[in-house]
Amino acid sequence: MNSISPDLNMMIKACEKASKVIIRDFGEVENLQVSKKGPKDFVTKTDKHVEEILVQELSKNKKNYSFITEETGIINNSDKDSFWIIDPIDGTTNFLHGIPHFAISIALKIKNNIISGLIFDPIKNEIFYAEKNSGSFFNNQRIRVSKKNDLEDCLFATNHLGAKYSELNLRYTGCAALDLAYVGSGRLDGFFQNDINIWDIAAGTIIVEEAGGQVNDISKFKINNINIRASSTNIHSKLLEKLNNF
Repeated sequence: MNSISPDLNMMIKACEKASKVIIRDFGEVENLQVSKKGPKDFVTKTDKHVEEILVQELSKNKKNYSFITEETGIINNSDKDSFWIIDPIDGTTNFLHGIPHFAISIALKIKNNIISGLIFDPIKNEIFYAEKNSGSFFNNQRIRVSKKNDLEDCLFATNHLGAKYSELNLRYTGCAALDLAYVGSGRLDGFFQNDINIWDIAAGTIIVEEAGGQVNDISKFKINNINIRASSTNIHSKLLEKLNNF
């Protein structure tokens, strides 16, 4: 394994512990698909349980760090300049319907800078991570964004609102964290979405940037209603021009 910081190592260990709950409960979700009630209430409990594990594990050595989480919101501790940003299950709707495409997303923000990010797909056992000025990695192998130059050769991810850009090759996967991880690893060429939350994208933005890609200048202070455009550097200006009215 490449050299990583103690904070990132703690993030990895927290994900490994939480992923055991996700994998166990995902098996139960698949069984609940055919029940009359369905798995919605069960999945809500899983989301909260996973978040509790992550907060507990990350607090062991950094008790003073604060949190921004999907389920709880802001948890202020004594250090209000350092925040763990957590999405316990990004792609909850996929999880709810037994679709194996979701991830844990954790980022660390110090003052106004994301300094590390991790996205873990527990079903595929794929881990993407990055630290400021240290590059991006997939399962311990260095990754980089794609080198394509023409938009028509590229594959983009977005949500249903982005579907009007039908001249682009689009996919809607339902998991923004993995979309950004895939941009960072060259599987996708770009990702764009409006009105997204910080916990969906915080880890992914540093993975894209450290892999040589670009992310538009999103507000470092906003938590909700963020408009993100992320892509390989070669096509970034072309993508921004294409999405000028989005």
